[in-house]
Amino acid sequence: MARCYPISLVLAGRPCLVVGGGRVAERKILSLLACEARVRVVSPILTRGLQAMAEKGQIEYRQGEYRPADLEGIFLVVAATNRDEVNHRVAREAMERNLLVNVVDDPPYGNFYVPAVVRRGALQIAISTDGKSPLLARRIKEELEKRYGPEYGLLADLLGEIRADLLEQTVDPVKRRNVLTALVDDQVLRLLAAGELEQAKERVINAYHRGRSEP
Repeated sequence: MARCYPISLVLAGRPCLVVGGGRVAERKILSLLACEARVRVVSPILTRGLQAMAEKGQIEYRQGEYRPADLEGIFLVVAATNRDEVNHRVAREAMERNLLVNVVDDPPYGNFYVPAVVRRGALQIAISTDGKSPLLARRIKEELEKRYGPEYGLLADLLGEIRADLLEQTVDPVKRRNVLTALVDDQVLRLLAAGELEQAKERVINAYHRGRSEP
């Protein structure tokens, strides 16, 4: 099996199709909505949660069985029914149109895998075994969740703000790189690991101002 290429997709405003209306489909839909995707759902029935989303206009819902016309204008597809023959058909017809498609619980039939992800705000750590062992990926995810708490997401947000300001204010690329490198030194990471978020943030801010003032 060929190795997979890791990638992060920007789905904001992109039309995504989920075929299926059960609990697995609901989890996938929630993750797409979290990325601000425009989600269309095709299924004979929906969970109560999905029905509520449809009534609020959070998702576009067509009641019924999947048909090829559902793929028109779609960027990404998730096949999440409890019928293999339907999922495989969705995947085949999506790939014939060069669409991205994931088959839940049977990813080799699609053309991309969804990794296990640890999310801490803007920080995302993805773990994938290229579909060989989802259980191993899940175990590693559980270990990383213990290692990286929410403070890492808060620091990532701060670093993002500083980086944006630095890119705007500092023309010299060498100085810019040196300042950015100094922002996350070993001491900052040790402070985070010890739960000292405020001290870590203070060290980052001081390093930023010190780097900006140096010739």
